[in-house]
Amino acid sequence: MTDTIDRNAVLAAPQLRLVGSVDEAMYNEFRNQLSAAPEDGPLVIALTTLGGNPEVARAMGDDVRLLRETGREVIFLGKAAVYSAGATFMASFPVHARFLTKGATLMVHERQITRTINLSGPLKSCIAQLKAALNEIEQSIVIEEQGFSNFVDGSDVAFEELRDRAPNNWYIPCDEARDRGLIAEVI
Repeated sequence: MTDTIDRNAVLAAPQLRLVGSVDEAMYNEFRNQLSAAPEDGPLVIALTTLGGNPEVARAMGDDVRLLRETGREVIFLGKAAVYSAGATFMASFPVHARFLTKGATLMVHERQITRTINLSGPLKSCIAQLKAALNEIEQSIVIEEQGFSNFVDGSDVAFEELRDRAPNNWYIPCDEARDRGLIAEVI
């Protein structure tokens, strides 16, 4: 985008507008809106969400990455609240293509799991059940840390700071996000 006026005009008319939980329904809406969007010029994706499924957010992010690899300019516009899985999705955009509206807030936290493990059967099978659960948790931590790394890449927020603040739900107002280099600008 060449100047502030052009940028604001582009950001004021997003081709994709997503609101609600990041889930399979949002992914289907994302794909439907994407297929109906113009094929040339910058593509702006506006998102407002209180969170949802981080794997769906990662899948949407992969679609964005693939579009960018074709040379398409794809821009993120966070509106009002970009929490949890929304921040995961935002992390798939480079900082120069991330924008928040005035008053918007980001929220980043650790991945969550709720699991009850009922052990029953031979002792060795119980060990296998526990190891499987541990493997799932460890793999989820690897994925989480890659997402945290993508989120802070290009900013002045250190990975360690994000990792330390995430367990307590780090709420980041738009001005702080801009000042810390997590987004390009507040509009």
